[in-house]
Amino acid sequence: MSHLDAVTRALATDAEGLQALANALPGMRADIDKFVQMVADLEGRLIVTGLGKSGHVGTKLAATFSSTGTPAYFLHPSEASHGDLGMVQPGDAVLALSWSGETRELSDVIGYAKRRAVPLIAMCGDAGSTLAEAADLSLILPQVREACPHNLAPTTSTLVQMALGDALAIALLESKGFDAESFHGFHPGGSLGAALKRVNEVMHGSDALPLVDKSASVFDGLSVLSERGFGIVGVIEDASLAGVVTDGDIRRYLAENADAKMKTALHETTIEQIMTRGSVTLAPDDLVGEAMAVLQAKRISAAFVVDNDAPAGLVTMLRLLNRGAA
Repeated sequence: MSHLDAVTRALATDAEGLQALANALPGMRADIDKFVQMVADLEGRLIVTGLGKSGHVGTKLAATFSSTGTPAYFLHPSEASHGDLGMVQPGDAVLALSWSGETRELSDVIGYAKRRAVPLIAMCGDAGSTLAEAADLSLILPQVREACPHNLAPTTSTLVQMALGDALAIALLESKGFDAESFHGFHPGGSLGAALKRVNEVMHGSDALPLVDKSASVFDGLSVLSERGFGIVGVIEDASLAGVVTDGDIRRYLAENADAKMKTALHETTIEQIMTRGSVTLAPDDLVGEAMAVLQAKRISAAFVVDNDAPAGLVTMLRLLNRGAA
């Protein structure tokens, strides 16, 4: 049997499981609304717990909730029985994951939550299970066949758990108005953190800008182009950025004036005559990821950052890459 056949079959089973979850969502509308409202109103944290594969899913979901604006913490049920229940405080809520709803190790967490009047939310596959019956709110997952050919190893079931958990995190994110700037606050490092920085945090400042007045000669423009080494020169008119001259503009100008006396042409032609008006610009508050996308879409290597039409900085593709954007 081909290994590819096994992989294809497993993915098809997973896809069927996700479709079953999607089909079940309309019937879960009230419970989902209640979950989002309950968790959004928490004064404390969402305590996620589960054992085995459900525990691994719970660890990931706790991280996802935390990184999208919902303070969350994973509590291992076995450790909970040996002192870690003290982490659960008034104002918290517990989200317990168990496919069967009969995970014995969750009993102490369930009992503690009930004694302390801490809201208990179940995510399981059986509405009649011990966990679901004890919970204040139950999110009942559809019964799905595992991708495992023996229908034993938790595969599709854990995928469905994680998919619903991720979707709930997104619903909470949207309900709280959690925007890209908020996201940056939780992800300051790595390529994601770099992409969520503001352009004014990575741009070359005003002291490094390659600028010439529109009346300057092409020769003067070439001098600034070579001196600064950015491959672009900003052309200024009444303190505003009127346009830009790039290496490409110079090449095209020279090609069109090959028969003229070169030195005379360079000195007697103003930079305004060869500049590109309506050039691509960025704003200081643009995200670095957005700036990278603009440069790539326009197939350019640099763009000026303007504030009230005046040049405030310069961003180059090399600068963005060196700062970790990708």
